[in-house]
Amino acid sequence: MPFPKTFYRWRPHPWHGLEVGENAPEFVNAYIEITPFDLVKYEVDKYTGFMHVDRPQRSSSHPPALYGFIPRTYCGDHTSSLNPVANKGDRDPLDICVISERPISRGEIILRAKVVGVIQGIDNGEADDKIVAVLKNDNIYGAISDISELPTVIVERLKHYFLTYKLIPGEDNKFTIEKVLGRDEAFQIIKAAMKDYDEVYGGY
Repeated sequence: MPFPKTFYRWRPHPWHGLEVGENAPEFVNAYIEITPFDLVKYEVDKYTGFMHVDRPQRSSSHPPALYGFIPRTYCGDHTSSLNPVANKGDRDPLDICVISERPISRGEIILRAKVVGVIQGIDNGEADDKIVAVLKNDNIYGAISDISELPTVIVERLKHYFLTYKLIPGEDNKFTIEKVLGRDEAFQIIKAAMKDYDEVYGGY
C-alpha cells in the first residue's frame, strides 16, 4: 500500500527537509534548538540532522527567547551583502529568536513565527544575523508587526545575550551588533538567505 502524500514517510532533515514557510518572509517555520531553560548550547548536526551538544554555556546568561533557525536558508554572499560590516556570511542557516507569552520548555520542535525585525550581528567578521519573531497567534505578542512594538526590555535582553553568550574571560568579544532593524529589513535578509540556500543546495 503506497503512503499518501500528506505526510513524510521518513523523518526529514531539519535544515534541508523542512519548508521555509508558506508565507515567507512574513511568516516562517522555525526549528527550535534551545529554550530559555537550557544551560547547554544544543545545535543540529548538519550532516545527520540530529541534535548534538555544541558546548555547555560558560556564563550564567540564559537565552531570553526560543532560539533556532529557519529551514532552507543559508548565510552566504547575498545575505552578507546586506550587512555593511561583514566580510562574508557564516555559512549556517539563518538564526531566529521567537518570543511567546507561554513558556515553551522543549526544543526540537517546529513552530510558525511572525517576523518582526532583526538584530544585525557580526561574529568574527562574518554576518550572523538574528531574526526576531513572535509566535504566530500568540495571545499577547501575536498582534505585533514590528520590533519597535516589542517591550524595550525584551530587545535589550536579546542584545545582551548575544553580546555575552560567547564571552571568554581575558579574551576580546568577537560578536558585535551593527544595528537593530525592523520587519522590512528582516524580510530582505530572509529573502537573501533563501536565495543563498537555493544557489548552494538547490540542486540537491
